[in-house]
Amino acid sequence: MSELAEKQCIPCRGGVQPLTGEEITPLAREIPTWDVMENHHLERTYTFGNFREGLNFTNQVGALAEEQGHHPDIYLAWGKVGIQLWTHKIDGLTESDFVMAAKIERLIER
Repeated sequence: MSELAEKQCIPCRGGVQPLTGEEITPLAREIPTWDVMENHHLERTYTFGNFREGLNFTNQVGALAEEQGHHPDIYLAWGKVGIQLWTHKIDGLTESDFVMAAKIERLIER
């Protein structure tokens, strides 16, 4: 399990620069099931056997987001849940996005 999942998300207050490609690369290695899109956001789609399982997972991610104060974009459809993460305040990636992705992975591994 990624050490990132043990960290806490830090709320962004703005005024910081998004991570660069060089800074993103080692963090991305810790969450290999996620895609880094244009060095701007993280993306992953999870598949489920039915709508109820996807909804349950969506609710777990929502509770985690509230706990961490870091809220992904979540797309729920029959049998799948898509998640996008980036720090909206700076319109780019911070370490907290990678932390949140690792925590979401931990939910699915349970």
